[in-house]
Amino acid sequence: MKQTQLNTKIVLLYLQLIVASAAVFGSLYFSEVMKFAPCDLCWYQRLFLYPIVLICLTGFFINSKETSYYIAPFIWFGLAIATYHNLIYYKVIKVIIPCNESSPCTLEHINYFGFITIPFLSIMAFIALLIFNTASLRIERKGNS
Repeated sequence: MKQTQLNTKIVLLYLQLIVASAAVFGSLYFSEVMKFAPCDLCWYQRLFLYPIVLICLTGFFINSKETSYYIAPFIWFGLAIATYHNLIYYKVIKVIIPCNESSPCTLEHINYFGFITIPFLSIMAFIALLIFNTASLRIERKGNS
């Protein structure tokens, strides 16, 4: 792998770390500071989001070239749950798996500019992670061929 490709992969890993960290701190801010109780789907998304930060940091410390491969399944599963959550939230589909009554999945905690909601922020974070991760994986495949 060329030095420029390696530098690009490092930048992409940093970007993934920044996006994941911002999403983690954002979710903690909403639940711990603003006291918004997370719905069940929010918890499942956190389950796949939080490890991404740890995997990125570990990848930096051990200088792993495979970090993007380890992150990918977490992004895909988190994105699937975030997509389902958004489809329910915006009433595109009906609820298949019922949420907790004390904190329903369709409860609107925030709404900035008429469309920026907590589920929207979540799906945007997973989409950004997917874009950066896919670019990193393509560089890896290009460098190995």
